[in-house]
Amino acid sequence: MKIAVGLSGGVDSSVAALLLKKEGHDLVAMFMQNWNDTTGTLHGDCSWEEDYSVAKMVAKKLDIPLIFTDLSDSYRERVVEYMFREYSLGRTPNPDVMCNREIKFDAFLTKALEQGADYVATGHYCRKESFKDEDNREVLRLLAGRDPNKDQSYFLCQLTQQQLSKAIFPIGELHKREVRALASQAGLPSADKKDSQGICFVGKVDLPVFLQQKLETKNGTVIKIDSAFYNDSEHSKTLYSGFRNEDNEYLRVISRPCTYSPEWGVIAGKHNGAHFYTIGQRKGLNIGGHTQPLYIISTDPLSNTIYVGEGQEHPGLYRKALFINREEIHQIRTDLKMEPGFKGEFMVRIRYRQPLQRAMLVMHQEGLYIVFFQPQRGVTPGQFAAWYSGDELIGSGVISA
Repeated sequence: MKIAVGLSGGVDSSVAALLLKKEGHDLVAMFMQNWNDTTGTLHGDCSWEEDYSVAKMVAKKLDIPLIFTDLSDSYRERVVEYMFREYSLGRTPNPDVMCNREIKFDAFLTKALEQGADYVATGHYCRKESFKDEDNREVLRLLAGRDPNKDQSYFLCQLTQQQLSKAIFPIGELHKREVRALASQAGLPSADKKDSQGICFVGKVDLPVFLQQKLETKNGTVIKIDSAFYNDSEHSKTLYSGFRNEDNEYLRVISRPCTYSPEWGVIAGKHNGAHFYTIGQRKGLNIGGHTQPLYIISTDPLSNTIYVGEGQEHPGLYRKALFINREEIHQIRTDLKMEPGFKGEFMVRIRYRQPLQRAMLVMHQEGLYIVFFQPQRGVTPGQFAAWYSGDELIGSGVISA
């Protein structure tokens, strides 16, 4: 069995290669160059060159061939353009999820298969299992990594059964400290290398500067909404006006984000473009003079207005439910596809590293409603909601509202 290891120069992929080498597999390492533009990056240099240098040293140490593959065109078309498009619509994308779906387990997988590989191995902290259904067909399960602090299954929430069938996750059973220890014991050059941060393959960026490659600055107004607004607003009254949980209209109302009007608040300052900001954001507003920090509770790209609330417990930051359009629902377990009328309890995550949250999933003709048992902070359109049964990731979808 020939396995292509995505060798990034980091410790996780290095140990993935190390473990497969010890098992005696026919290995080839492949390094992906996905980005070489430094516009907006905070380090100001091409970090991929340093990563490639480390990857070459790791491959030499493990005595496996290393192939360089340039996927920068695919990355720009499938990931970066997606980011620009989503931000222009006032939504907040997740490039890491898309990078895995479109690059690592699509464009890169294709390159690996062209090299004669049967599988692709990565350094993700997650696990894969399989079973045979009643028709003797293999069904693959995507499971959380054993290390609860490093579990990366969320980033793989858009993978298909076909993609999973070609994937191997050698470090999914390990904790990070064990991975570091194995790298150190083997004398791998990446043993003490810091984990990458920021956008997948781009790194840490000054987001407004990065986005200004395509999105223009546009001065607008920041409106502060007082907490007392929610005591008397029509929106608040509607939420608690006696609808029963199973009523369609109740689900539509509680999953709909509150919309604001400038006359409902006071001007707090100015900004340079609503599309540069996201719900829950605190940094970057540069507006002082308040007892507590200001947090963004809503953005309106059409009027180029940002609405903020004072304090991290501001009620505008919290939502009871969210909605996913039917065409945006993705089932990893296609045998568990939800049809209209479905209702079931799952554990849900709306961002990486967020503790799983208890929720009820209700499938209607128009799409999926996720109703949380406890209100959630910072529900953000454009991000991915992923639902789990135990430690298995069942499906995901783009938050529409």
